[in-house]
Amino acid sequence: MIPAERGVQVDPIPAGAAFTWTGSRMARAIGTFDWGATPLGPIESWPVSLLTTVRMMLGQRHATCMFWGPDLTMLYNDAYVPCLGKKETRALGQPFRRIWADVWNDVLPLVEETLAGRGTYSEEMRLVMTRNGFEEETFWTFSYSPLYDDDGQVAGLLNVTVDVTEVVTSRRNQQIMKDELLHRIKNILSVTSTVVSASLRNASSIQEARDTVGARIMALAKAQGLFTGLGGSADIQEVMARSIGAHLDGGERIRLSGPPVPLSSQQAVGLSLALYELATNAAKYGALATPGGAVDLSWSVAGQDFALDWVERGGPLVARPLREGFGSRLVSLIVPAYFNGEGHADYRPDGLHYTLRGSLTP
Repeated sequence: MIPAERGVQVDPIPAGAAFTWTGSRMARAIGTFDWGATPLGPIESWPVSLLTTVRMMLGQRHATCMFWGPDLTMLYNDAYVPCLGKKETRALGQPFRRIWADVWNDVLPLVEETLAGRGTYSEEMRLVMTRNGFEEETFWTFSYSPLYDDDGQVAGLLNVTVDVTEVVTSRRNQQIMKDELLHRIKNILSVTSTVVSASLRNASSIQEARDTVGARIMALAKAQGLFTGLGGSADIQEVMARSIGAHLDGGERIRLSGPPVPLSSQQAVGLSLALYELATNAAKYGALATPGGAVDLSWSVAGQDFALDWVERGGPLVARPLREGFGSRLVSLIVPAYFNGEGHADYRPDGLHYTLRGSLTP
Protein backbone atom coordinates (compact mmCIF):
# COMPACT_ATOMS: atom_id res chain seq x y z
CA MET A 1 0.00 0.00 0.00
CA ILE A 2 1.15 3.55 -0.75
CA PRO A 3 0.52 6.08 2.03
CA ALA A 4 -1.44 9.14 0.94
CA GLU A 5 -2.68 12.35 2.55
CA ARG A 6 -4.84 12.15 5.69
CA GLY A 7 -3.85 8.54 6.25
CA VAL A 8 -5.74 7.18 3.21
CA GLN A 9 -4.07 4.11 1.72
CA VAL A 10 -3.87 3.81 -2.07
CA ASP A 11 -3.26 0.55 -3.90
CA PRO A 12 0.01 0.56 -5.85
CA ILE A 13 -0.10 0.73 -9.63
CA PRO A 14 -0.09 -2.89 -10.81
CA ALA A 15 2.97 -4.18 -12.59
CA GLY A 16 2.72 -4.31 -16.36
CA ALA A 17 0.11 -1.50 -16.62
CA ALA A 18 1.88 -0.06 -19.64
CA PHE A 19 0.13 1.87 -22.39
CA THR A 20 -0.58 0.01 -25.64
CA TRP A 21 -2.22 1.06 -28.89
CA THR A 22 -4.78 -1.76 -28.54
CA GLY A 23 -6.69 -0.57 -25.48
CA SER A 24 -9.68 0.97 -27.27
CA ARG A 25 -11.15 1.58 -30.71
CA MET A 26 -9.53 5.01 -31.10
CA ALA A 27 -6.24 3.78 -29.62
CA ARG A 28 -6.11 1.19 -32.40
CA ALA A 29 -7.15 3.76 -35.01
CA ILE A 30 -4.47 6.23 -33.89
CA GLY A 31 -1.82 3.51 -33.57
CA THR A 32 -2.33 2.29 -37.14
CA PHE A 33 -3.00 5.67 -38.82
CA ASP A 34 -0.54 6.93 -41.45
CA TRP A 35 0.67 9.97 -39.54
CA GLY A 36 3.60 10.35 -41.92
CA ALA A 37 1.13 11.94 -44.38
CA THR A 38 0.32 14.68 -41.84
CA PRO A 39 2.36 17.52 -40.31
CA LEU A 40 2.71 15.40 -37.15
CA GLY A 41 4.98 12.89 -38.88
CA PRO A 42 5.32 9.16 -38.08
CA ILE A 43 4.13 8.19 -34.64
CA GLU A 44 7.62 6.84 -33.82
CA SER A 45 8.96 10.38 -34.08
CA TRP A 46 6.40 12.07 -31.86
CA PRO A 47 7.77 14.08 -28.94
CA VAL A 48 7.13 12.91 -25.40
CA SER A 49 4.68 15.76 -24.80
CA LEU A 50 2.49 14.73 -27.73
CA LEU A 51 2.55 11.04 -26.84
CA THR A 52 1.73 11.79 -23.21
CA THR A 53 -1.21 14.02 -24.12
CA VAL A 54 -2.62 11.49 -26.61
CA ARG A 55 -2.38 8.70 -24.05
CA MET A 56 -4.07 10.87 -21.42
CA MET A 57 -6.86 11.78 -23.87
CA LEU A 58 -7.49 8.14 -24.78
CA GLY A 59 -7.89 7.30 -21.10
CA GLN A 60 -10.41 10.12 -20.58
CA ARG A 61 -14.05 8.99 -20.23
CA HIS A 62 -15.44 12.42 -21.19
CA ALA A 63 -15.79 13.28 -24.88
CA THR A 64 -12.33 14.70 -25.61
CA CYS A 65 -10.39 15.71 -28.70
CA MET A 66 -7.12 17.50 -29.28
CA PHE A 67 -5.49 19.53 -32.03
CA TRP A 68 -1.71 19.62 -32.40
CA GLY A 69 0.87 21.21 -34.64
CA PRO A 70 0.85 24.00 -37.23
CA ASP A 71 -2.38 22.78 -38.86
CA LEU A 72 -4.02 21.85 -35.54
CA THR A 73 -4.27 18.21 -36.62
CA MET A 74 -7.16 16.38 -34.96
CA LEU A 75 -7.11 13.34 -32.65
CA TYR A 76 -9.97 12.18 -30.40
CA ASN A 77 -11.10 9.43 -28.04
CA ASP A 78 -13.94 6.93 -28.18
CA ALA A 79 -16.35 9.14 -26.21
CA TYR A 80 -15.96 11.94 -28.79
CA VAL A 81 -17.03 9.77 -31.75
CA PRO A 82 -20.81 10.56 -31.44
CA CYS A 83 -20.03 14.31 -31.43
CA LEU A 84 -18.70 14.03 -34.97
CA GLY A 85 -21.71 12.33 -36.52
CA LYS A 86 -20.98 11.25 -40.09
CA LYS A 87 -17.84 13.41 -40.11
CA GLU A 88 -16.17 10.71 -38.04
CA THR A 89 -15.31 8.63 -41.10
CA ARG A 90 -12.82 11.28 -42.23
CA ALA A 91 -12.00 13.28 -39.08
CA LEU A 92 -8.84 11.63 -37.73
CA GLY A 93 -5.68 13.44 -38.82
CA GLN A 94 -7.56 16.35 -40.41
CA PRO A 95 -6.92 20.06 -39.66
CA PHE A 96 -9.31 21.66 -37.15
CA ARG A 97 -10.59 24.30 -39.57
CA ARG A 98 -11.29 21.71 -42.26
CA ILE A 99 -13.21 19.12 -40.27
CA TRP A 100 -15.14 21.77 -38.33
CA ALA A 101 -15.45 24.31 -41.14
CA ASP A 102 -19.15 24.78 -40.36
CA VAL A 103 -18.43 26.21 -36.89
CA TRP A 104 -14.87 27.48 -37.39
CA ASN A 105 -15.80 31.17 -37.37
CA ASP A 106 -17.82 30.66 -34.16
CA VAL A 107 -14.99 29.03 -32.21
CA LEU A 108 -12.02 30.87 -33.77
CA PRO A 109 -11.87 33.54 -31.02
CA LEU A 110 -11.73 30.76 -28.43
CA VAL A 111 -9.02 28.94 -30.38
CA GLU A 112 -6.90 32.08 -30.62
CA GLU A 113 -7.34 32.75 -26.90
CA THR A 114 -6.24 29.22 -26.06
CA LEU A 115 -3.23 29.24 -28.39
CA ALA A 116 -2.16 32.43 -26.62
CA GLY A 117 -1.86 30.33 -23.46
CA ARG A 118 -5.20 31.14 -21.82
CA GLY A 119 -7.76 28.37 -21.42
CA THR A 120 -11.44 29.04 -22.17
CA TYR A 121 -14.75 27.74 -20.89
CA SER A 122 -18.08 27.99 -22.75
CA GLU A 123 -21.48 27.00 -21.35
CA GLU A 124 -24.37 25.96 -23.60
CA MET A 125 -22.80 27.58 -26.65
CA ARG A 126 -25.07 27.43 -29.71
CA LEU A 127 -23.43 25.94 -32.80
CA VAL A 128 -25.20 25.18 -36.09
CA MET A 129 -23.47 22.06 -37.40
CA THR A 130 -23.69 20.04 -40.60
CA ARG A 131 -22.10 16.91 -39.15
CA ASN A 132 -24.79 14.62 -40.64
CA GLY A 133 -25.23 16.28 -44.02
CA PHE A 134 -27.81 18.84 -42.90
CA GLU A 135 -27.86 21.87 -40.63
CA GLU A 136 -28.81 21.19 -37.02
CA GLU A 137 -28.92 23.47 -34.01
CA THR A 138 -26.72 22.11 -31.23
CA PHE A 139 -25.55 23.34 -27.82
CA TRP A 140 -22.26 22.54 -26.09
CA THR A 141 -20.58 23.09 -22.75
CA PHE A 142 -16.84 22.74 -23.27
CA SER A 143 -13.37 23.92 -22.37
CA TYR A 144 -10.26 24.57 -24.45
CA SER A 145 -6.90 24.10 -22.69
CA PRO A 146 -3.49 24.95 -24.17
CA LEU A 147 -1.13 22.02 -24.83
CA TYR A 148 2.64 22.47 -24.56
CA ASP A 149 5.49 20.79 -26.41
CA ASP A 150 8.75 19.54 -24.91
CA ASP A 151 10.16 23.07 -24.92
CA GLY A 152 7.20 24.55 -23.04
CA GLN A 153 5.72 26.28 -26.10
CA VAL A 154 2.00 26.10 -26.92
CA ALA A 155 1.65 23.44 -29.60
CA GLY A 156 -2.08 22.83 -29.64
CA LEU A 157 -5.23 22.63 -27.57
CA LEU A 158 -7.33 20.08 -25.71
CA ASN A 159 -11.13 20.13 -25.95
CA VAL A 160 -13.26 18.43 -23.26
CA THR A 161 -16.92 18.75 -24.24
CA VAL A 162 -20.48 17.81 -23.31
CA ASP A 163 -23.36 17.84 -25.79
CA VAL A 164 -26.18 19.63 -23.91
CA THR A 165 -28.53 20.00 -26.88
CA GLU A 166 -31.19 17.77 -25.35
CA VAL A 167 -31.05 19.67 -22.06
CA VAL A 168 -31.40 23.08 -23.72
CA THR A 169 -34.16 21.90 -26.07
CA SER A 170 -36.10 20.31 -23.23
CA ARG A 171 -35.85 23.48 -21.16
CA ARG A 172 -36.96 25.56 -24.13
CA ASN A 173 -39.99 23.29 -24.73
CA GLN A 174 -40.89 23.45 -21.06
CA GLN A 175 -40.93 27.25 -21.25
CA ILE A 176 -43.19 27.15 -24.30
CA MET A 177 -45.52 24.78 -22.47
CA LYS A 178 -45.53 27.03 -19.39
CA ASP A 179 -46.37 30.08 -21.52
CA GLU A 180 -49.17 28.22 -23.27
CA LEU A 181 -50.51 26.85 -19.99
CA LEU A 182 -50.55 30.33 -18.45
CA HIS A 183 -52.38 31.70 -21.47
CA ARG A 184 -54.83 28.81 -21.35
CA ILE A 185 -55.55 29.31 -17.65
CA LYS A 186 -56.24 33.02 -18.19
CA ASN A 187 -58.51 32.17 -21.10
CA ILE A 188 -60.38 29.52 -19.10
CA LEU A 189 -61.01 31.95 -16.28
CA SER A 190 -62.20 34.60 -18.72
CA VAL A 191 -64.59 32.35 -20.60
CA THR A 192 -65.85 30.81 -17.34
CA SER A 193 -66.74 34.28 -16.15
CA THR A 194 -68.50 34.97 -19.46
CA VAL A 195 -70.43 31.70 -19.31
CA VAL A 196 -71.56 32.28 -15.73
CA SER A 197 -72.64 35.89 -16.27
CA ALA A 198 -74.48 35.09 -19.51
CA SER A 199 -76.26 32.14 -17.91
CA LEU A 200 -77.36 34.16 -14.89
CA ARG A 201 -78.52 37.04 -17.08
CA ASN A 202 -80.75 34.85 -19.25
CA ALA A 203 -82.02 32.40 -16.59
CA SER A 204 -85.63 32.66 -15.40
CA SER A 205 -84.93 30.97 -12.07
CA ILE A 206 -82.09 30.13 -9.72
CA GLN A 207 -82.48 26.42 -10.52
CA GLU A 208 -82.28 27.09 -14.24
CA ALA A 209 -79.19 29.26 -13.69
CA ARG A 210 -77.56 26.54 -11.59
CA ASP A 211 -78.26 23.85 -14.19
CA THR A 212 -77.12 25.99 -17.11
CA VAL A 213 -73.91 27.15 -15.44
CA GLY A 214 -73.02 23.60 -14.39
CA ALA A 215 -73.63 22.19 -17.86
CA ARG A 216 -71.58 24.85 -19.59
CA ILE A 217 -68.66 24.58 -17.22
CA MET A 218 -68.70 20.79 -17.70
CA ALA A 219 -68.60 21.30 -21.48
CA LEU A 220 -65.66 23.65 -20.99
CA ALA A 221 -63.86 21.00 -18.92
CA LYS A 222 -64.44 18.39 -21.66
CA ALA A 223 -62.92 20.72 -24.23
CA GLN A 224 -59.84 21.12 -22.04
CA GLY A 225 -59.53 17.33 -21.91
CA LEU A 226 -58.40 17.34 -25.53
CA PHE A 227 -55.24 19.23 -24.62
CA THR A 228 -53.79 16.18 -22.88
CA GLY A 229 -53.67 14.39 -26.22
CA LEU A 230 -55.79 11.75 -27.94
CA GLY A 231 -54.80 8.21 -28.80
CA GLY A 232 -55.16 7.07 -32.43
CA SER A 233 -57.51 9.46 -34.20
CA ALA A 234 -60.64 11.49 -33.51
CA ASP A 235 -63.52 12.55 -35.72
CA ILE A 236 -63.66 16.25 -36.46
CA GLN A 237 -67.23 16.59 -35.16
CA GLU A 238 -66.22 15.17 -31.77
CA VAL A 239 -63.31 17.59 -31.64
CA MET A 240 -65.62 20.47 -32.44
CA ALA A 241 -68.28 19.42 -29.93
CA ARG A 242 -65.72 19.18 -27.15
CA SER A 243 -63.97 22.41 -28.15
CA ILE A 244 -66.92 24.75 -28.57
CA GLY A 245 -69.61 23.00 -26.54
CA ALA A 246 -69.15 25.50 -23.74
CA HIS A 247 -70.20 28.28 -26.12
CA LEU A 248 -73.21 26.57 -27.70
CA ASP A 249 -76.33 28.39 -26.59
CA GLY A 250 -78.91 26.19 -28.24
CA GLY A 251 -80.66 27.02 -31.51
CA GLU A 252 -78.42 28.09 -34.36
CA ARG A 253 -75.72 30.18 -32.66
CA ILE A 254 -72.96 28.02 -34.17
CA ARG A 255 -73.97 26.20 -37.37
CA LEU A 256 -71.78 23.20 -38.30
CA SER A 257 -71.48 21.94 -41.86
CA GLY A 258 -69.09 19.33 -43.20
CA PRO A 259 -68.35 15.62 -43.69
CA PRO A 260 -66.90 13.18 -41.13
CA VAL A 261 -63.13 13.57 -41.09
CA PRO A 262 -60.70 11.44 -39.06
CA LEU A 263 -57.93 13.58 -37.55
CA SER A 264 -54.64 12.45 -36.11
CA SER A 265 -54.23 13.09 -32.40
CA GLN A 266 -51.95 16.07 -33.00
CA GLN A 267 -54.28 17.57 -35.60
CA ALA A 268 -57.21 17.08 -33.23
CA VAL A 269 -55.39 18.94 -30.49
CA GLY A 270 -54.32 21.68 -32.92
CA LEU A 271 -57.82 22.19 -34.30
CA SER A 272 -59.26 22.15 -30.80
CA LEU A 273 -56.87 24.93 -29.82
CA ALA A 274 -57.95 27.04 -32.81
CA LEU A 275 -61.68 26.51 -32.32
CA TYR A 276 -61.48 27.12 -28.61
CA GLU A 277 -59.61 30.37 -29.24
CA LEU A 278 -62.09 31.50 -31.91
CA ALA A 279 -65.12 30.62 -29.80
CA THR A 280 -63.65 32.34 -26.75
CA ASN A 281 -63.01 35.54 -28.69
CA ALA A 282 -66.44 35.35 -30.31
CA ALA A 283 -68.08 35.07 -26.88
CA LYS A 284 -66.10 38.01 -25.51
CA TYR A 285 -65.92 40.38 -28.50
CA GLY A 286 -67.63 38.90 -31.56
CA ALA A 287 -70.82 37.32 -32.82
CA LEU A 288 -71.51 35.28 -29.68
CA ALA A 289 -71.29 38.36 -27.49
CA THR A 290 -74.73 39.57 -28.71
CA PRO A 291 -78.07 37.69 -28.74
CA GLY A 292 -78.52 37.97 -32.52
CA GLY A 293 -75.03 36.90 -33.55
CA ALA A 294 -74.17 33.55 -35.12
CA VAL A 295 -71.23 31.60 -36.51
CA ASP A 296 -71.10 29.42 -39.62
CA LEU A 297 -68.42 26.74 -39.18
CA SER A 298 -67.90 24.68 -42.31
CA TRP A 299 -65.18 22.35 -43.57
CA SER A 300 -64.44 20.24 -46.62
CA VAL A 301 -61.97 17.59 -47.80
CA ALA A 302 -60.63 16.96 -51.31
CA GLY A 303 -58.21 14.04 -51.28
CA GLN A 304 -55.81 15.00 -48.48
CA ASP A 305 -56.50 18.74 -48.81
CA PHE A 306 -58.41 20.18 -45.87
CA ALA A 307 -60.29 23.49 -45.71
CA LEU A 308 -62.10 25.09 -42.78
CA ASP A 309 -64.01 28.39 -42.53
CA TRP A 310 -65.22 30.19 -39.42
CA VAL A 311 -67.57 33.03 -40.40
CA GLU A 312 -69.16 35.34 -37.82
CA ARG A 313 -72.27 37.42 -38.50
CA GLY A 314 -74.64 39.64 -36.53
CA GLY A 315 -72.19 40.68 -33.85
CA PRO A 316 -70.73 44.06 -32.95
CA LEU A 317 -68.66 46.04 -35.45
CA VAL A 318 -65.30 44.29 -35.90
CA ALA A 319 -61.88 45.92 -36.16
CA ARG A 320 -58.40 44.40 -36.32
CA PRO A 321 -56.75 44.27 -32.87
CA LEU A 322 -54.12 46.93 -32.26
CA ARG A 323 -51.73 44.33 -30.84
CA GLU A 324 -51.15 40.75 -31.91
CA GLY A 325 -51.29 38.48 -28.88
CA PHE A 326 -50.59 34.80 -28.37
CA GLY A 327 -54.11 33.89 -29.51
CA SER A 328 -53.59 35.53 -32.89
CA ARG A 329 -50.30 33.73 -33.40
CA LEU A 330 -51.98 30.51 -32.31
CA VAL A 331 -54.61 30.54 -35.07
CA SER A 332 -52.43 32.08 -37.78
CA LEU A 333 -49.12 30.25 -37.26
CA ILE A 334 -49.03 27.55 -34.62
CA VAL A 335 -52.22 25.60 -35.38
CA PRO A 336 -51.83 25.66 -39.20
CA ALA A 337 -48.46 23.97 -38.71
CA TYR A 338 -50.32 20.86 -37.51
CA PHE A 339 -51.85 20.71 -41.00
CA ASN A 340 -48.76 21.84 -42.92
CA GLY A 341 -50.85 24.75 -44.08
CA GLU A 342 -51.81 28.38 -43.51
CA GLY A 343 -54.30 30.22 -41.34
CA HIS A 344 -55.69 33.69 -41.98
CA ALA A 345 -57.99 35.93 -39.93
CA ASP A 346 -59.91 38.52 -41.95
CA TYR A 347 -61.42 41.18 -39.64
CA ARG A 348 -64.38 42.24 -41.78
CA PRO A 349 -66.71 44.95 -40.42
CA ASP A 350 -69.64 42.52 -40.32
CA GLY A 351 -67.68 39.79 -38.52
CA LEU A 352 -64.48 37.78 -38.32
CA HIS A 353 -63.76 35.35 -41.13
CA TYR A 354 -61.05 32.80 -40.29
CA THR A 355 -59.77 30.34 -42.90
CA LEU A 356 -57.54 27.31 -42.43
CA ARG A 357 -56.08 25.57 -45.47
CA GLY A 358 -53.81 22.57 -45.21
CA SER A 359 -53.36 18.83 -45.53
CA LEU A 360 -54.65 15.90 -43.52
CA THR A 361 -51.36 14.10 -44.07
CA PRO A 362 -49.56 14.19 -40.67
